[in-house]
Amino acid sequence: MRRHALMAAASVLPASVQPRAARAQGWPSQPIRLIVPFAPGGTTDLIARLVAGPLQERLGQPIIIENRPGAGATVGSLMAAQAAPDGHTLVLSNIASHGISPALYPNVRYDAVRDFSHVALLTLNPSVFVANPRSGIVTMADFARIHRSTPRGLDMASSGAGSSNHLLIVRMGQILGREINHIPFRGAGPAMTAVIGGQVPLMSDSLPSAASHIRQGSVRAVAMSSAERHPSFPDVPTLREQGYDLVTSSWFGLSGPARMPQPVVERLSREVRAILAMPETRARFAEIGGTPGEFSPEEYAAFVASEVTGWAALVRESGAQPD
Repeated sequence: MRRHALMAAASVLPASVQPRAARAQGWPSQPIRLIVPFAPGGTTDLIARLVAGPLQERLGQPIIIENRPGAGATVGSLMAAQAAPDGHTLVLSNIASHGISPALYPNVRYDAVRDFSHVALLTLNPSVFVANPRSGIVTMADFARIHRSTPRGLDMASSGAGSSNHLLIVRMGQILGREINHIPFRGAGPAMTAVIGGQVPLMSDSLPSAASHIRQGSVRAVAMSSAERHPSFPDVPTLREQGYDLVTSSWFGLSGPARMPQPVVERLSREVRAILAMPETRARFAEIGGTPGEFSPEEYAAFVASEVTGWAALVRESGAQPD
C-alpha cells in the first residue's frame, strides 16, 4: 500500500519538481527555439540552418530559428542561459559568445561554462580576408602598402565587436605597426553587403559565410587564416605564406541552459553527431569551408572552458576594446 501511495503521489507532483529523467521522456513535446546570437546571413546563421533541417526531422518537432544579435553575441546567449532548462530552447554557441566576449565585455551576465549545458561542437573553420574587387587589394603586400599610405589607414569590417575576426583585425594592425579601423556590423551579412557595395574596402569573415561570395566574384579573397591552403579554395594563399604568422579558426556549437536533463543532452548529442556524419552534411560543410566537429558533450564543455581561458589572455595582450 505504501509503495502504491508513493507512486500515486509522484504522479501528481508539479512538473517543476518531477525528476528530470521523467520529464525528459516526452521530449521534445513542443517546437524547439534555436537562438542564433548574430544577424541573418552570417556564418552562425548558416550553420544553424544547415543543422536545424535534418535535426527537426529526426526529433519530430519544428526548430524555430530566432536571430538575436548584439554585444558580441552576448544578448542572444544570455536569453538562452535564462531560459527554462527543458530542452526546448537552444543556442548556437560560438567563439564570440563563449570564448572572446566574456573577456572583452566587462558586464557579461553569464558564465560561458557554468550557465550552459554544452551539447556538441558543430564545426571549426578558418577566417578569410576579403576585399572589394575595386579596392586594388589583391595580396597582403597590397593591403600593407595601401594601409600605410592612406592618411587615416584602412577600414576593415567584421560581424561585430567580440568576434574572432575583430581580434584578428586588431592583431593584424599590431603587426603592421598601425591600427586598422575596425568597422563592426550586427552580423556578417550586413558587413559583407557593405564590402560588396564599396562602403568598406575589406572584411575579415569566417569562411562559410564568405565562400559563396568568393566563388561568385563579388569579393576577392586576399588571405586565409588556416595553417595551410584550404582544399576548397586552393588558389587563396594563407596569411603565413604571405609573411604574417597568424593562424586562427572560429568554432560553432550547440548548447542549452544549464541543468538540462541529461537524457535530453545525450539524445541531442547522438542526433547531432549522426547528422554531422551524413555524407550530404559533410559535403555541404566542405563546400562552405567548414570541418564538422566530433566532440561528446563532456569534450565540448571542456573545449569551451579552455577557449574561455585562452581568449582571456589574448584579449588582454591585444588591448582590444568593445566598439
